[in-house]
Amino acid sequence: VLCLQIVHILNMTSAKIVSFLLHPEESLHSLQNRIEFETGISTGNQELLLETGICLDPRKPASQCVIDGVRGWDSYMVYLFDKSKTVYDGPFASRSLSDCVNYIVQDSKIQLPIPQLRKVWAEAVHYVIGLKEDYSRLFQGQRAAMLSLLRYNANLIKMKNNMVSASQQLKAKLEFFHQSIRLDLERYSDQMAYGISSEKMLKAWKEMEEKASQCAQAEDIGYLDEQIMALHTEIVELQKSPYARRQGEVMESLEQRAIDLYKQLKTRPPDHAYSDSTDMVKIIVQTVQSQDRVLKELFGHLSKLLGCKQKIIDLLPEIEVALNNIKEADNSVMQMQGKRQREIWHLLKIACTQSSSRSLVSSSLEGTASTPAATWLPQSSSGNAAPHPLSSLAAPEDGENFADVIRENVNYLELFSSILQEVRQEQSSMMVS
Repeated sequence: VLCLQIVHILNMTSAKIVSFLLHPEESLHSLQNRIEFETGISTGNQELLLETGICLDPRKPASQCVIDGVRGWDSYMVYLFDKSKTVYDGPFASRSLSDCVNYIVQDSKIQLPIPQLRKVWAEAVHYVIGLKEDYSRLFQGQRAAMLSLLRYNANLIKMKNNMVSASQQLKAKLEFFHQSIRLDLERYSDQMAYGISSEKMLKAWKEMEEKASQCAQAEDIGYLDEQIMALHTEIVELQKSPYARRQGEVMESLEQRAIDLYKQLKTRPPDHAYSDSTDMVKIIVQTVQSQDRVLKELFGHLSKLLGCKQKIIDLLPEIEVALNNIKEADNSVMQMQGKRQREIWHLLKIACTQSSSRSLVSSSLEGTASTPAATWLPQSSSGNAAPHPLSSLAAPEDGENFADVIRENVNYLELFSSILQEVRQEQSSMMVS
């Protein structure tokens, strides 16, 4: 018997406890099926929380509900919530009276012998203590819900910080991109008259600028930030609420009064005296009324907690979508920036190629203009008589020099033709891209 594992589950929707004997190596899903059969809450809507607000892990066995500790496994409770409900309004009936206690409640002035009255009052004290313990368990369930809400809120804050950071980075990159492309467009317009021009590339740059303006919409997360801040304010108010703290002082004082009253009765001698139960019945009635009041406040506060938690659950996917949009816009801006820089370097390559081709052409033209002139200049004699026509023919050595010049010019011409062809190919490829 001592080796058996029993889990106690407090159904927060009905304020009732259900207990289950755990089978060896039973899965959590199997336990949830048994809970569904007992409570009517489907497995998909069940949320099982420990006292710390941690939700049970479906990958672990059901024995995770039973915690070995100083208090003993039988004192731990698992709190069951219905995820399909955010308002818990009861009605929650108090625990039932025993026949003896109900007898004196119906007629508190009835006279009973002292020995019999001791037994009845003992059960009455037990009933008052039970009412206080019922509230304590429900308050602990509310506390578990609060801790669970704070865990969700911590996750929300983490995602919000990531979203804000990504949005600020995107904003900075967009500002840099806009300034860069404006400067590029201005410089490109200045050199179009005497440099390189491409209408298709100019159009692509302007389209990039428009696309970057559209990407700026992804950084607008103001509407989400406002909802998150309002939710944080609401959670802080719930934490500060007096209903977030234990409200059982009145019930505890009534419990002590009932115990003291029983002790006074116990000291009376067991003679043939009779007495009524007016004082004990008053304590019972006040305890029931106090429990009704504190439970109404507790479940009202619990409904607000669950409402905030549902708001966080609804916000998390929206933040995830906003993060994905920011990442996509960021990647798009970086791709456009890289493409534009590649095109600028491509223009620079074409400009350098044209500059080098012009320098080669000018140097070749200067060489062909000087060498043949020197070769064909008529040689003057010492006299004033004109030279003989044959004397103006090139000598064999001069003929060889002239042939070398022609070959050199032909080589320069072929080189120039190949350079021009390469430039045309690069320009056409740039137009296509």
